[in-house]
Amino acid sequence: MVLRQEPAPRPHRRPRTGGGPVKVLGAMVTSLAAAAAFVLAFVVTPQASAATLTEVTNFGTNPSNLRMHLYVPDRTQPNPGVLLAIHYCTGTGPNYYSGTEFARLADQYGFIVIYPSATRSGQCFDVSSPQALRRDGGSDPVGLVSMVRYVLQRYNGDYSKVFVTGTSSGAMTTNVMLANYPDVFAAGAAFAGVPASCFATTDGSSWNSACANGQVNKTPQEWGNLVRGAYPGYNGARPRVQLWHGTNDDTLRYPNFTEEIEQWTNVHGLSTTPTSTDYPQSSWTRTRYGDKVEAISIQGGSHNVLVSGMALRAIQFFGLDRTGPTTTDLTNSTTTTVPDPTGACRVAYAVSSWNTGLTASISVTNTGTSPVNGWQLAFTLPSGQTITSGWSATYSPTSGAVTARNVSYNGTLNPGASTGIGFQASHTGNTGKPTSFTLNGAACTVA
Repeated sequence: MVLRQEPAPRPHRRPRTGGGPVKVLGAMVTSLAAAAAFVLAFVVTPQASAATLTEVTNFGTNPSNLRMHLYVPDRTQPNPGVLLAIHYCTGTGPNYYSGTEFARLADQYGFIVIYPSATRSGQCFDVSSPQALRRDGGSDPVGLVSMVRYVLQRYNGDYSKVFVTGTSSGAMTTNVMLANYPDVFAAGAAFAGVPASCFATTDGSSWNSACANGQVNKTPQEWGNLVRGAYPGYNGARPRVQLWHGTNDDTLRYPNFTEEIEQWTNVHGLSTTPTSTDYPQSSWTRTRYGDKVEAISIQGGSHNVLVSGMALRAIQFFGLDRTGPTTTDLTNSTTTTVPDPTGACRVAYAVSSWNTGLTASISVTNTGTSPVNGWQLAFTLPSGQTITSGWSATYSPTSGAVTARNVSYNGTLNPGASTGIGFQASHTGNTGKPTSFTLNGAACTVA
């Protein structure tokens, strides 16, 4: 698919012949001095594709005048997933498009990639100002989420498959976006970043040397509070997080990796003790914390941590390499598609409402002949209803087309078995019920 109808198109065609190492130079830039040079180098496989990278203007609220480039493959899924891919300092969206593998993977799996460009001096994204570190506070995060919402609406995107990734400044921004907009993003992958709000400053500077040098040490609770404080009152599902860091990173030093793990495990209510450890490659140590946080330490790795093959790992973590519902497989490095139930399902849905709120109690029954191992119940909330809290399942997004996913203790539904879940929601007058439900993609009868 070629985007030819956007305002002010500025296409960048993908290479079709040749090939070789592509090296992108970036640096963490401060108001006082430039930090160490950032070099991203790896082979980008040439693709025979008519799709182009196209600049989009007038995409929504954009207080810091970010630029937006969009890559839509020739073939997308019917309701495509959306990936926000954020560049490093001194980079641009087109740099990140040509220097990473995300567009090639989009061609392969049918999702859409947004490549934003920072416009301030040094071309770093704002992860320091008070405006950037709270939901809808202003600055870059507001423009970035506007890009995502534009794509979801224009291309009928899947609101449950929205993801963010980035390198260096982009990795720091990834953590900030997950903190500010947990209802928008299902997961994120940060390549050489720092915890959300670690780079906060009060003097107008965009650089925090103590954080960059790994000297900001907080408790997991303190780090988690910074995330929760970015969107006060939010009680919905939190995004899954994948973290990458090289032990020899001399720009955003390695202790930040531990602080990131502490932050996101606390946000998910998990211990900082891994539930599993393995070694996908000789220099990699991967630790997992339940099915919510995955951290990969690269022994001897520099700040240039995103190299060939790692983008695919992020796509697999997101589940964008699958066309059906996905669940995390803790025994392998990828996600696996949940099998459709061979029989059927039944849903009972009861609502108790008051002037501005309601509770919904849902019973899900496996009426088939085979167990369902790992389930996702999909339904569309009536207009004006927004989930504020839930139990016995995780819910995302909180309005519109919602997916409820099992938690650890109710993931298996044997034939004839039922599980009860529910949520509390606000409403603007419509207290009705969803009209249909699917369990792992199979339609359910409604009791």
